[in-house]
Amino acid sequence: MASVYGNALHLSIFGQSHSPAIGCSLDGIPAGIPVDLDVLQAFLDRRAPGRGDTSTMRREADAPEILSGITDGHTNGAPIAAIIHNTNTRSVDYDELRRVPRPGHADYPAQVKYRGFQDVAGGGHFSGRLTAPLCIAGGIALQALATRGIRIVAHITSLGPEGITDTSLNPIEFDASQAEAILANSLPCIDADAAECMHACVIEAKNDLDSVGGVIECAAYGVPAGLGDPMFDGLENRIARIAFGIPAVKGVDFGAGFSAAYLRGSQNNDAYRMVDGSVCPQTNRAGGILGGISTGMPIVWQMAVKPTPSIGQRQDSVDLVDGVDAGLVVHGRHDPCIVPRAVPVAEAACALALLDAILENPRL
Repeated sequence: MASVYGNALHLSIFGQSHSPAIGCSLDGIPAGIPVDLDVLQAFLDRRAPGRGDTSTMRREADAPEILSGITDGHTNGAPIAAIIHNTNTRSVDYDELRRVPRPGHADYPAQVKYRGFQDVAGGGHFSGRLTAPLCIAGGIALQALATRGIRIVAHITSLGPEGITDTSLNPIEFDASQAEAILANSLPCIDADAAECMHACVIEAKNDLDSVGGVIECAAYGVPAGLGDPMFDGLENRIARIAFGIPAVKGVDFGAGFSAAYLRGSQNNDAYRMVDGSVCPQTNRAGGILGGISTGMPIVWQMAVKPTPSIGQRQDSVDLVDGVDAGLVVHGRHDPCIVPRAVPVAEAACALALLDAILENPRL
């Protein structure tokens, strides 16, 4: 099923960008896990629209209504079901998209596949709006992992055509000062100067009726060695599968990623030493995963996010009814850069993938 994820966990996401509500169900999560709804709301607020000048003007509270699965602040063993009501929609902005598809969006292939029956308003079920229920489930997974000492942090590591870069996350151990800075800066970056430069880049694109993309780095600290499986259920596979379910993600890599192809083995290998009686890699170019299985080092991965395809400039398209070339100016309210709001989504995706793997390996 296209909208279902997980082996031990079963996450199902439903709704469309402008439907009355969007939501999720999360089955398979054990009873007794503490869930702080205020912490969950603070996490959702990081992704919510309309929170600043780098975001869409569409403003939604993104306050989840928990329908089942949580009682007195703890999971109760039943499937968790939650919805978020859509309250600020303008579907009229999308009326012509069945006829003239937007470049860079799923409008044309969706028209072919669903024969015109798809919901085009706000991008329908292809919209980034569906990452809100993903963050409900992922926010609960983050709290579940925290009870096991696992912490997940993400930030913008690069943004824009000039490749404005931030300081990298510590690949060896959790750094609380980095996590605090990411939440404190104007954009989710470790370095305040990088955050300001990225902010200026987004505003420049916005003023040009254009958009920019970027790269998000995510790290999971405290993951024990031995988690995961070889071949098709490796940790890379699990994380990549859910990450590619995030609209606008065009690439995922782990550790040194594609740059490993330009190294020699002597440079890329993470040498081992004994530290206090335990095996300890000295570096982490593997991103904490070998053979699909965790090494005990932080899980470090990146996802590339394309520029928002909905821009205010006139673009070339086609008229599907008359079969002729056509011009298109996209209406509606759109982010000049999706990347800042996708940072908590990366954390949510990583948390769900790791929790699913842990529940399949109860001895770890």
